[in-house]
Amino acid sequence: MTAFPEISLDRRARRWLGIGSVFGFLSIAFGAFGAHGLEGFLDTSAMATYDTAARYQMYLSLVLLCVGIIQAMFPSRSFTFPGIAFSVGILLFSGSLYALSLTSLWWFGMITPFGGIAILVGWVLFFLNIVRNCPA
Repeated sequence: MTAFPEISLDRRARRWLGIGSVFGFLSIAFGAFGAHGLEGFLDTSAMATYDTAARYQMYLSLVLLCVGIIQAMFPSRSFTFPGIAFSVGILLFSGSLYALSLTSLWWFGMITPFGGIAILVGWVLFFLNIVRNCPA
C-alpha cells in the first residue's frame, strides 16, 4: 500500500483551510436555519433565493479548501489572491442574497452581481496560478 506524501501546512495553507471550514460550517448552519427556522416565514421566491445563497456558499467553501490543499502542496507559491476573491465573493454574493431574502429590500439584489464578479475573478486567478505555479 502506498503511503500519502507528507505535507506540511504553512500559514497560508492553514488560513485557507480554516476560512473554508468556517464558511462551510456557516453554510450548513444557515441552510438548516432556512429549511427549519424560516419555513412558513418566507414565501417560495425568498426561500429559493435563500437556498441559492447557502448552496453557493458551500460550493465556494469547498473551493477554498482546495485552495488550502494546493497551497500546502506548493508552499513556495501564493494562492492568496484567488482565496481573497472567493471569500469576497461569498460575502457579497451569498451575503446579499441572504439579506435580500430575509428583508425583501430590493437594493441588496444590486450587490449580488459584484459578488458574482468576485467569484469569476477568483476562478480566473485560480486557473492562472495553477498554470503558472504548478509543475506539469
